Order: sequence, then C-alpha cells, then structure tokens
Amino acid sequence: MNYIILNPDTGKILGPIAKYILGPILNAIYSFLDMIKIPNVGLAIILFTIVIYLLMLPLTIKQQKFSKLQAKMSPELQAIQKKYKDKKDQESQMAMNQETQAVYAKYGVSPTGSCLQLLIQMPILFALYRVIYKIPAYVPKVKAVFGSVVDGLYENTDKASTLLQSFSGAAMYKKEFTDPSFLQGNTEYIKNTFIDVLNRASTAEWNSLYAADNFPNLSQTVTNTMAQLSKINNFLGLNIGDSPSFTVKNAFANHQYFLVFLAILIPVLSAVTQWINVKLTPQSSKNSSTGNEQADQMANSMKAMNTFMPIMSAVFCFTLPAGMGIYWIAGSVVRSIQQVAINKYIDKMDIDEEIKKNVEKREAKLKKAGIDPNSISANANRSTKAMERLEQLRAESSASASSDKPKGSIASKANLVKEYNEKNNSN
Repeated sequence: MNYIILNPDTGKILGPIAKYILGPILNAIYSFLDMIKIPNVGLAIILFTIVIYLLMLPLTIKQQKFSKLQAKMSPELQAIQKKYKDKKDQESQMAMNQETQAVYAKYGVSPTGSCLQLLIQMPILFALYRVIYKIPAYVPKVKAVFGSVVDGLYENTDKASTLLQSFSGAAMYKKEFTDPSFLQGNTEYIKNTFIDVLNRASTAEWNSLYAADNFPNLSQTVTNTMAQLSKINNFLGLNIGDSPSFTVKNAFANHQYFLVFLAILIPVLSAVTQWINVKLTPQSSKNSSTGNEQADQMANSMKAMNTFMPIMSAVFCFTLPAGMGIYWIAGSVVRSIQQVAINKYIDKMDIDEEIKKNVEKREAKLKKAGIDPNSISANANRSTKAMERLEQLRAESSASASSDKPKGSIASKANLVKEYNEKNNSN
C-alpha cells in the first residue's frame, strides 16, 4: 500500500523506519479495530506501543544481560584503571587497553555491548514518536476523515492558509506554507499541509472554521468532521486530540470537573509510571566503570536523562495532545511489566554459564575470521609482563641515579635498556 506522508520526513534513518516499518504496523492495528467496529485512535496507540516494545524485547534482554556481566567485570576493570591512574605515557596506555580487552575477552563480551543495543533501539523509539504524532500520515482511514473539510478549504486556499497559520499548532509547519510546492499550487501538498495543521487543532480552532466571516458554507461539513474525530479520538471521555491544558480550561468553564480530573491525570500518570520504570531498571552504581570512556559517558548521560525524564514528561504531556500522554503512559507500563519479568529472569540466570557461552561464541567468531583466540590472550599477558618488567627496571634506574656512584651511571642506563629489550623479545 502507498502511504502518503504528510509533512514528509527527509531523515535518511527515521523516515524509512517510520514509513516502511512502524507506519504499516499502526495502520494494520487501526484497520483491525475498525473491522471489529472499535475505530479508536487511543486504543490503537496503546496496542501499537505494546506490539513495538514486545518486538524490541530480545534487544532489551540482551542489554540487561550485559549490565549483569558488567557488574561482575567492574571490580577488575576498576583495578586496571587504578593501576594505570597516574601513568599517561604511551606504553602504559597501550598496556591498560590490552589488559582491559583481556577482561572483556575473559567474559566473552564487547566493550560496546550495551551501546549497540541502544543504537538500534533509539532510532526505533524516535520514529515511533513521529508516527504517533502524525497518525493521519500513516493511517489512511484517519486521514480520510479530514477529506471533506480540506476539499472545502482548498477552494479558497489563500483565506484558509491565513486562518490555519494562526492556529497554535501551525508554528511547526511554517516551512510547509512557504515551500515552493505550496506556493506553486501543488494540490496534494496544500491539502496535506492543511491536514497537518488540523490534526493539531483544538476544538475552539475547529469551531473558528465556520465562523460568520470565515467559511460559513463549511458549517455542516465541519460539524460532521468534528463528530467523526470526536468518535475516533474519544478515550475514557477525553478527546485525545486536545491537550490536557486546553481540556482543563474548557472543562472548568463548563463545570465539568471530572474531565478536569481526567485531564490532570494524564501528565501525573506519565511522570509516575516513568519514575517507576526507572526504579525497576537496574542502575549501575556511582563508582562502577566499564573501563571504556565512550560507554561510561553514555551510561552517565542515561542516568541524567532517567532523573529528569519523569518531570519533563509531565510538563510536555500537559501541553501536547493527550494522545502523546497516552503513548508515554502505555510505554512506561509495558516497560515496567517487561522489566519485572526480565529482572526475575536475570536473577535466576547462571552468570558463570552465561560467561562460558559468551566466551565460546566469541572464540567461534574469531576462528571464523581466521584469528587464533589464544594468541590474543597470550599477547595481552606478554604485554602485561613486559610493562611490569619495565616498571622494575625504571625503579632500579631511579635507585641507581640517586646513589653516590655516578661513574657507571651511563653504562648502567644503557644496560637497563638492553636488558629490557632482551626480556621483552624473549617473552
């Protein structure tokens, strides 16, 4: 099926993921709900979120396994870092890197093990957000609801364009209104732009379409479209197309205090569920280190994000359409349930057996690439012994230099260098 993307995403990664993977999944879910006579966007968002997180479950489990192994490796990695803490010369840095690699080889994992899973998951999650935010772009049946109104607005494009650009959600589509395709009268592009803006419009902004000095002829069409949107966007009494802040203001004015409660509940639940999710997720200790600077920086960034995300989600959910809040809540609940199950699985996992399997897999890959796994360990041990001997020779050299026998100091230093080279080569 050909999916017409409203406000096309020019990203080379997120665009294809949203268009060819996530979009079709959401469309299939909504089509199924429509087939069983429950065409509801809110329910589609929840089911869509559950399906996507279940599909990513193997990556999540793999990441958690790495965290468990990392906790076991951490003391050894910290010991290596402490050993070379004040040694910044090239030989010491090379030896530290080789010893660190030897530890990872011992446990059969890669220094970027957790980063790889994150690099795979993050584009999917960002693309997931874009699909949820622009549902009409990926679900033709939802897009069709806007058809009659958009056709009427297109008959007076200039007036419609001026009015729609005054809507609160139109700022993000400013480039669309100045795009050459829009200015040159590309029918499809203009209608898609109108749908983009109307998809973010509040109830009050919809009402402005058939005001006396705007489009009175569209009165019945707008009324019918709003009724359809209200039906598919209604979730537990809330219009998920409206933001909680708008709903609170409007409900207060109409003395609908239960709606006020429901609207406030969206950002509150978003923050609470994300906080619970963070608490359930295993966190590495403050002093833990992977021995890999890039991995450590990413881990610290994740810790900071986990701290502020619940607060940020509450703020965003209060101002964004309620549908985004439902997505965040659903995602947090699914992740929390997954995490409880994963934690139980990880706790029962035989860590030594897991290490053995990882080592076997790693050795098999090295052999397949024509590399002898034993040679890597031997080189690491040889390098470590060489560095230890070099440190011993340096200590002897310092002791010799501080003695009262300067006569043989030059020869002594020459012999030390010769002895080191001979020892290093013999190993």
